Amino acid sequence: MDEFESYYPQKPHLVEKESRGNMASTVFSLLLFIITFAWFLGGDYSLIFMLVAVLVIHELGHFALMKLFNYKNVRMLFIPLMGAFVHGKKKIYSQKERALVLLAGPLPGIIVGLACLYFGSDTEMSWLLEIGVLFLVLNVLNLIPLDPLDGGQLLKNMFFGKFELLQLIFALLSSLTVIVAGWIWQEWIIVAFGFFLGVRVRNIQKLYNIRKDMKEEHLAYVSTYEELSNKDFAGIKQIVMEYTPALKVYEEQAPQEKFDAIIASQVNGVLIAPTKRDASFLFKLVVMAIWIASFVASIYMVLNTNFSTIFNEL
Repeated sequence: MDEFESYYPQKPHLVEKESRGNMASTVFSLLLFIITFAWFLGGDYSLIFMLVAVLVIHELGHFALMKLFNYKNVRMLFIPLMGAFVHGKKKIYSQKERALVLLAGPLPGIIVGLACLYFGSDTEMSWLLEIGVLFLVLNVLNLIPLDPLDGGQLLKNMFFGKFELLQLIFALLSSLTVIVAGWIWQEWIIVAFGFFLGVRVRNIQKLYNIRKDMKEEHLAYVSTYEELSNKDFAGIKQIVMEYTPALKVYEEQAPQEKFDAIIASQVNGVLIAPTKRDASFLFKLVVMAIWIASFVASIYMVLNTNFSTIFNEL
């Protein structure tokens, strides 16, 4: 232990509440998602049902692997007109586990989509072809290397998880790409999503600057909150408050207990959870091969499927 550790005040206890009612929040967000799309699509419930099926299978893949790898507070939420996501935490992450969690979302959907097109083409069942295309399109798009899609997260995890400046540049380029794509296609929802990502980039930039200052001060910010020393906590707290002036006002006005809870949460939010860099070159090669094969197989199947039954019904 640092010989000067005792000179620093004891860091406040971090209160991390166990999420309760995860199923209720999932069901509520799903109902809101369905209602919003029903209004947006004019009551095309068959399309809504297929869309929900695709998203649920995708997110269940992430959910199952997170549970398998003992992530805590795992929950699934649907966002109207956007999609869905699964969130969970670990004290120490594994590069290999993270890659498998990311692949577990799109891969099952792509496999289901390929099977639907294969059997739908033979049986001339138009609904099977339709849902097959939906499975492939949504899951393949999700593998595009843009942040925060699964493909972008996979790229960061495999190749530049340790390089924060590259992550910031990658997030910025992803936001600009989405905005430009939406503008070219005249899809204003995509443009709006791109600007939403731009707000996220601003937050990433702030976090990058905070961590840059912490690095210059030689503070151990790659740590869990529990293992953070009182000395490092004091230094990180000072930097966080410099970047968040509202905290200084809150410190003067709020009871000490409430401020301690807030500042503990803020400091925890700028820490980088320790990650085991356990992905070998061979593992990365296999992951990239699967990633490429997903695109190739999907494009091949779409180009070699007879969609005449769908067009005949139009």
